Amino acid sequence: MTATDRSIELVNAAAQAAADRLAHDIIAYDVSDVLSITDAFLLASAPNDRQVKSIVDEIEERLNKELGAKPVRREGDRDARWILLDYVDIVVHVQHSEERVFYALERLWKDCPELPLPEDALKTRGKAEEHAKLSGDSDGELS
Repeated sequence: MTATDRSIELVNAAAQAAADRLAHDIIAYDVSDVLSITDAFLLASAPNDRQVKSIVDEIEERLNKELGAKPVRREGDRDARWILLDYVDIVVHVQHSEERVFYALERLWKDCPELPLPEDALKTRGKAEEHAKLSGDSDGELS
């Protein structure tokens, strides 16, 4: 079994929305062969709680406006460290960069096929590491 066309459409729209809000390291996995509850996971991260919320709000608004999709569940709003949007066909995880490193969801799903994403989303790969180097360097020199 592979992700449905609808799932891929939702993933692409969500990935583009996340990229438009400057999410880091956007990646999607086809989990349909290992999970019966959803077809795909989309992962994205941001360096602060406010940006996590902004990314999630943009994804939710875009999927509703463009594709008529509303999440059946939204979790994690209170702390905005890891917000999950469950659209049944896909599950979107937007994590604070620290949670992304700690929980390493990519490690759990690495055996699942990666789904193709829009070019803007692909360009976000490595941005979390780049941001960490820039913000963690107190004397302004790049490592």
